[in-house]
Amino acid sequence: MRTKLTLAALAAGTMLCAPAHAQNDDALERLGNFQTTGTTEFTVIDQDSDSAEAISRTLEQIELPDGFSIDLYALVPDARHMAVGPQGIVVFVGTRKTEVWAVTDRDKDRVADEVKNFAPSLAKAIPNGPCFSPEGVLFIAEQNRVLQYPAAEFFYESPDVVAVPVIAGGELVPEEEVSYNHTARVCDIGPDGKLYISLGQPYNVPPAEKRDLYEEQGIGGIIRVNQDGSDREVYTYGVRNSVGQDFHPETGDLWFTDNQVDGMGDDIPPGEINHQTEAGQNFGFPWYGGGSIRTNEYKDEEVPADVVMPAVEMEAHAADLGMVFYSGDMFPDEYRNGIFSAQHGSWNRTEPVGARVMFTPVGEDGTVGETVAFAEGWLDENGEYLGRPVDVAQLRDGSILVSDDLAGAIYRISYDEPQAQ
Repeated sequence: MRTKLTLAALAAGTMLCAPAHAQNDDALERLGNFQTTGTTEFTVIDQDSDSAEAISRTLEQIELPDGFSIDLYALVPDARHMAVGPQGIVVFVGTRKTEVWAVTDRDKDRVADEVKNFAPSLAKAIPNGPCFSPEGVLFIAEQNRVLQYPAAEFFYESPDVVAVPVIAGGELVPEEEVSYNHTARVCDIGPDGKLYISLGQPYNVPPAEKRDLYEEQGIGGIIRVNQDGSDREVYTYGVRNSVGQDFHPETGDLWFTDNQVDGMGDDIPPGEINHQTEAGQNFGFPWYGGGSIRTNEYKDEEVPADVVMPAVEMEAHAADLGMVFYSGDMFPDEYRNGIFSAQHGSWNRTEPVGARVMFTPVGEDGTVGETVAFAEGWLDENGEYLGRPVDVAQLRDGSILVSDDLAGAIYRISYDEPQAQ
């Protein structure tokens, strides 16, 4: 029997489930051997709660270009990064807490009917980053572990789901470097079939004595491994904390956001969207705090000659997180192969900024056009956040989803050709 919880009761329900998770120390081994763990219950989120009405009222004030509309897709507590199943059956949503949510639109009316926790028999730690392979294998990058779930889109209805370590617990980063800060990982499968995982470094600006270790491990960069975890290598260097990445649909190049140094003032340094064209490139941190702004800690050091400057400089401290290249057919042609990115919003700026979805056009040669606000209004005139966008994902029909970890929601943005007046 499934237990239905309102958002208000979710925290209590999660606490009740935690001891059961803690008792299943052998769960991963049992699941890998196709054995049951004894877990029988899910946490199911009530989609008809008062929160749905309140969030829908907020969405009435979101500004979008003509022809676009935004609607509540699902109530999803702490919703962070999303992975849309290749078969279009379910959307998996990570969090910075202990749950991954499975979001299902069973009747295909473009509103979720069911939201429940995924693989409740396995305890998870900051499972922020889900991603799919084209073959339908789900990967989830946690704080210090990466698991793969073969055929998760078909077997998620059970509390027991086959899970296989890609990078075992304690081996993504050295245990002594595990931090509460900058540990929301994201992942993607590249055109080469390899798994790419971001590893944010834990400091505002790291001390010099950490640099050799971080360079060796890929902390403050992006690593790549085969899908079985073998042949680990550092693909990207010089990154402070990337929490968004995607591969260009045509060129296959990696693009990623990066959050830049705090404490340098309201208007510097800029956030970044970066464009990587080959393995091993260096994107300038910690010598640069963002864009061409030098950090105080490394201002007297010579900058490596091969540093790649950002493709796009974003507004300072807007906290650019998830991003996706648009490849659908629903939106007008000018959006095709451009980047939709989510700005989470500033946390220490004297006047808050962000809480928007941005759009950046990208040409066939990799040149970028002007970045503009695509969806905004979650930061009201009083400087209060009504929502904080985290990630953007594309559904098979060409609409896009936007996650919001403050409101605990996912929104769907669709397009309908404006009628001639």
